[in-house]
Amino acid sequence: MKDKDLEKKISRESFDQLPLAGNNFKLMIVAGAMIVIGFLLMLGGSSTAEGFNPDIFSTRRIVIGPAITFLGFVGMAVAVWLKPSKK
Repeated sequence: MKDKDLEKKISRESFDQLPLAGNNFKLMIVAGAMIVIGFLLMLGGSSTAEGFNPDIFSTRRIVIGPAITFLGFVGMAVAVWLKPSKK
């Protein structure tokens, strides 16, 4: 008798009640990829004591890479905050 009462009290969440949907996860994957791409664009050689590497001041490393990374972090926040559409 106890098991039947317990089963009545326990109810499983339907997919409509979940806080995140498939679209949220797809947006998170895209945003995560943007973050990784942004960090990869910032990679490169550094200057050493023997020689100066002017590539450390390239537009790709100080503008484009950080901008893509920042947009990725903003996209991740939007993906989490976006409410799933109800069907």
